[in-house]
Amino acid sequence: MSSPFDPALSRRNFLKWSGASAAAIAAGSQTPVLHAQAKDGNTGQAPTVAHKYTVCGMCLNACGMIARVENGVVTKLDPNPRFLKSRGMLCARGNAGIQQLYDPDRLKYPMLRKGERGEGKWERISWDQALDIAAEKFMKIAKEYSRCGVLFTPGSDTQSTFVHWFAEVFGSYNIATHESSCLLSRNRAYLDTFGEVPFADVLHTRYIIIVGANPFEAIMTPDTIDLMTARKNGCKIVVLDPRYTKTAGLAHEWFPIKPGTDMAFFLALAHVITQEKRYDQTYADEKLYGINELTEHVRQYSPEWAEKETEIPAEAIRRIARELSAAAPEAIVYPGRRTSDYVNSTQMRRSMAIVNALLGNWDRPGGLLAARQVGLANPDLPEAPFYDDNPENRLDHGMANMMFDEEGSFKHLRDAIIAGKPYPIKGWFIYKYNPLQSLANRKKTIEMMQKMDFIVSVDITMSDTAYMSDLVLPAPSVLERQDPAVGLQGSSACACVMARDPVIPPLYESRPVFDILKGMAGRMELAEFFDFTVEEYRKGQLKGLPDAEKALREDGVYYNPSKLYGVYDGKIYKTLSKKIEIYNQRYAQMGADPLPVYQAPREQPVNRYRLVVGRSACFTHCTTQNNALLHEMMPENTLWLHPRSARKLGLTDGDRVEVKSHAGRGELAVSLKNGIREDTVYMASGYDPLSPGLTRIYGRGACIADLIEDYADHLSGNMAMHETFVQITRKGAV
Repeated sequence: MSSPFDPALSRRNFLKWSGASAAAIAAGSQTPVLHAQAKDGNTGQAPTVAHKYTVCGMCLNACGMIARVENGVVTKLDPNPRFLKSRGMLCARGNAGIQQLYDPDRLKYPMLRKGERGEGKWERISWDQALDIAAEKFMKIAKEYSRCGVLFTPGSDTQSTFVHWFAEVFGSYNIATHESSCLLSRNRAYLDTFGEVPFADVLHTRYIIIVGANPFEAIMTPDTIDLMTARKNGCKIVVLDPRYTKTAGLAHEWFPIKPGTDMAFFLALAHVITQEKRYDQTYADEKLYGINELTEHVRQYSPEWAEKETEIPAEAIRRIARELSAAAPEAIVYPGRRTSDYVNSTQMRRSMAIVNALLGNWDRPGGLLAARQVGLANPDLPEAPFYDDNPENRLDHGMANMMFDEEGSFKHLRDAIIAGKPYPIKGWFIYKYNPLQSLANRKKTIEMMQKMDFIVSVDITMSDTAYMSDLVLPAPSVLERQDPAVGLQGSSACACVMARDPVIPPLYESRPVFDILKGMAGRMELAEFFDFTVEEYRKGQLKGLPDAEKALREDGVYYNPSKLYGVYDGKIYKTLSKKIEIYNQRYAQMGADPLPVYQAPREQPVNRYRLVVGRSACFTHCTTQNNALLHEMMPENTLWLHPRSARKLGLTDGDRVEVKSHAGRGELAVSLKNGIREDTVYMASGYDPLSPGLTRIYGRGACIADLIEDYADHLSGNMAMHETFVQITRKGAV
């Protein structure tokens, strides 16, 4: 069903719509609260208006918002000026949260599959039936295959903590999170260098190198806003990216680096800094472990050598190394967020972390900052039961030596499930996660699903993954639910606590995942482990913060004053050497390279192009593509292709092409761009879904998950998304 107001929507009317026309959308939905709103409007009575604090959930940034509620209908979302992490701002995605709430494509009630998976045949059932079926099916799998025979995949959401807890008390340690296909290689690299994952003090830096990340467009708060302020204040921005992104467009220098050679660039920077002694010797003696080993190791990696690998001139590399070190410690190699790039992504990010270490920027203004404690406590929960019949390890144990067990590796889990070794997994509980659109090689994910006996998806719309499931349960938006408290790190902006309370009651028959899990636990003789409410859980979190509840109620955010710089003064680092580990002893003990060793990327096949992924200002996760407001800005994706490459292929702008890889194929239009390397192509994610329940994007563009081949980072198991080469032909060409 399409939205009746889509044709009249325009960019000019975006904010006007969000403030004045939400009620018009609402009137078309079949819910008592919305009919009540329409009735009040007909009587001519003055609307009852309330303003309620909440936090955006359209992406991972969690920006503060104030919802305007008129007669029970949310008519506008405004930024919370007290929310420092988002600097009192709200982006297009955040404004579009109102459309997610009133989207006609929303799931409205529990549905049980009838017929084959993917046929789209469903039976509406009650919540009692749904919970009975889910509990019965999972307990049957547990009895036959052990409790580790059920896989849990929570997305990035404040209620995902309850999915982790349910998996623990149910008895499965097979959990794979969204992060295993996003940022684990970055986390692994910085954790193994500094002892924790840092936050960049973008606002106060004087020089920043950004590799692959696109903060001016993809939006990361407060970094996106702070980077613009820093630029105005004189900070130099250098971007390395095969694609001319919005960030590259606002940078002082852009280098279209050859994909997969980032490590060569940073080893060359380390070469110049160490050979020319451009680091603080006193700092190095006190804080760094392995400076001498590094100096000898990078002697071979000169700028002249790096030029041949990266296609960046040696003189530019040498100059940047000198400029960067001259600006230190107010200088940063930006850690970025999504780092699921190549099979050596952890070591690539380690090379960046090592350059940061040479800059002496850790825990100092304009550098990399440590996490600050916000004071949240762990609620008192009973000890999880132990199950004797469980296997010893996760299914993907040992497939990546430095995998985070609490995050897992979706790629390795998927391979093991398909193989049925070392033991079978037959059940799957999915929450706010859509691997059929967001992960590499969609065909293999479908193959994995066909190995399952029973799959439950909890989502707000009929995503591809929900469409291929057996039981689909409707979740509310973040505007309709109560959430636990969460600590947020906002670089120099803040360290704060946020929590959500319902802005309006849940629409339709939607239920938060906490209620779903509690209902299942009660049917599995696990009720004692969910013998609490979200409110009680949150009170347990805030028990050491007496002012927090009042601040959350009155300001929508709580700040616990804490030290910003010098957090590590007088403290040791959480590494084996108790220093910043340039030379990593644990890697050496485990047989990995203790210092990053460069390996050239795979040779590019003739007449093929490397496919890269990225984010835009409007879209972050694939769910945002079907949002009516955001969809109008990009109705379908296109394939970025350099004009010279297009001429060789006989293509002109707008031509339809077929794109093929070893994983699959897709069809979409070509968009000729000078701002991309001739050997590289790019397309946005989140289009051409399997599910016709996503009415705006169904049949539009091409699905990148069909094309990306499934590689993984050797150390972390992080899915490697930039290892795919594609063939391009004109649609209909012989």
